[in-house]
Amino acid sequence: MTPKGWLDVHGHFFLPISDAEFETFLEDMRIKSLFLVPKGYKWSLDDTLCYMDSAGIQMQMLSYIPNNISKLRAANEYCAGIVKKTPTRFGQLCALPTDDPAACLKEIDKAVNVYHADGFAVCSTLNGVYFSDPSLLPVWQKLDDLGAVVHMHPNAYAGPTDGRPSPVIEVAFDTTRVATDMLYRRLLLRFPNIKIILAHCGGALPALSGRLALLGTEAWVPNPENVNRTEMEEQLKRFYVDTAATAATGLQPAVKMVGSERIIYGADCGVPCSTVHTMEENRASVRNVSKEMGLDAEFVGRNAWDLFPAAARRVEKQTNGF
Repeated sequence: MTPKGWLDVHGHFFLPISDAEFETFLEDMRIKSLFLVPKGYKWSLDDTLCYMDSAGIQMQMLSYIPNNISKLRAANEYCAGIVKKTPTRFGQLCALPTDDPAACLKEIDKAVNVYHADGFAVCSTLNGVYFSDPSLLPVWQKLDDLGAVVHMHPNAYAGPTDGRPSPVIEVAFDTTRVATDMLYRRLLLRFPNIKIILAHCGGALPALSGRLALLGTEAWVPNPENVNRTEMEEQLKRFYVDTAATAATGLQPAVKMVGSERIIYGADCGVPCSTVHTMEENRASVRNVSKEMGLDAEFVGRNAWDLFPAAARRVEKQTNGF
């Protein structure tokens, strides 16, 4: 039975650090990334729960992908602890160090056997390495064997572009570049059991999907794997996309690319580029655009439960009292 509340697949957290350490981190963001984070900002589990309750969100999938292996492992352990304490409110997308294939395989094993994670989180580009890089083929195979759900978030560590921080528009193009590389490498055909969620309504990919289909397999385009147009279109339809921070104008082309059954709710909660106001405006857009397209917003909000059956069972167990 599908839980009544919404499932948010796009939630973030931070490791607990001292106020001084966190302020240093924020100052680095202001200087290096031109990300003008307000002074005093800090992630809070209680604040997250408060927002979830107000928005009718039963569960949020948490992810945090540091670009440092020791911090990444610490983040995974910390996240597992949150889920253990509040298993009906949070799920874990275990972060993978995709710049290090061997470490990645070890973290997958730990996610499955120790953390019992609900899925995995990867960065489209981590320390210069695309998630589609051939060095990661053993990782793709492992994830395919597991039938894993993988949420791909754009590079959160990219520098500013044209004097503006990357979360404004660059994140959309980072997602699109790496997803396009996946298509040309046939990764969604070679590993059909992996369920890949693209953040932010798929970035710019839905808007460019028609151009990719029309021109991407023409003779003048380098295409070492000889992907044909039918295969290109088939792979595009295999992505899932979340609605984070883009629903007003991104939801309609995303539905056209993948179909309504692969649209899942994401709030982008827990990061300084999201506020209660922006998350609520985006959630209203999910409802409004869904209605305009003849879709049920409740379906979008609850659609991800099918991807995370173990999470659904945790909620059902509490609801039924056993």
